[in-house]
Amino acid sequence: MKRVLLKSLFVTIVVSVCFYVYHTLPDVSVLKQRNPKSSALMELRDEEYRKKAIRAPRRQNWVAYGAISENLKKAVLINEDAAFFSHKGIDLDELKAALKKDWETMSFNRGGSTITMQLAKNLYLNPSKNPLRKVKEIIIARQLEQALSKQRIFEIYLNVVEWGRNVYGAEAAARFYFGKAAAALDPLEAATLAALVPSPRTSKERNILSRRNLILGRLASVGYISNEEYQRAKQAPLFQKVEETAPELPAEE
Repeated sequence: MKRVLLKSLFVTIVVSVCFYVYHTLPDVSVLKQRNPKSSALMELRDEEYRKKAIRAPRRQNWVAYGAISENLKKAVLINEDAAFFSHKGIDLDELKAALKKDWETMSFNRGGSTITMQLAKNLYLNPSKNPLRKVKEIIIARQLEQALSKQRIFEIYLNVVEWGRNVYGAEAAARFYFGKAAAALDPLEAATLAALVPSPRTSKERNILSRRNLILGRLASVGYISNEEYQRAKQAPLFQKVEETAPELPAEE
């Protein structure tokens, strides 16, 4: 009798969770024709800065997919989600590895997130690592893949992803760090920006440099840049000076 009651309780909980998740999902179809004016992450950051009395006006300049350097697209893909154009929003192998690691450590630290899942989280969810949020992230990612083309998903991602203290999107990041348009980024600059994506506000310079060179190495390994270009680029300083002043690194918090 006790087992029956427990089973019934479990089923009730699962059904209730599914009902809650379903009725709190956003309508992603509006993104087919409309660019999002803000995101859950942007609003969260704005609130954080207000509470800390930090003056950090939001930087974002939306640009079309074709106005973003192919170098940046390749660098981001190779670092964040190399299988992006072949999966349907979820990389099952990576997700299984992430879940296994999280279960072993009971930390829920390894995300296993694809670019589509990252976009779902950034646009609509908070950054907490609880399992329910992850379920919503996966469901929204699948909805995005069903409603939008891969190019549209990647375009939105590249325009809303965080690239520093209140710096969002490729155009704002390119202008902030290199004083140029996103369309004009070379492979070295693109690799630098891609290196910032995992921890855009807290990474130390040596960690960014290490990730940048790792990305450059991956670009060389797939033939996107030559080995000579790789050897030369990895010796370059992290940020080339713009008008005699290098941009400030994201503030550590």
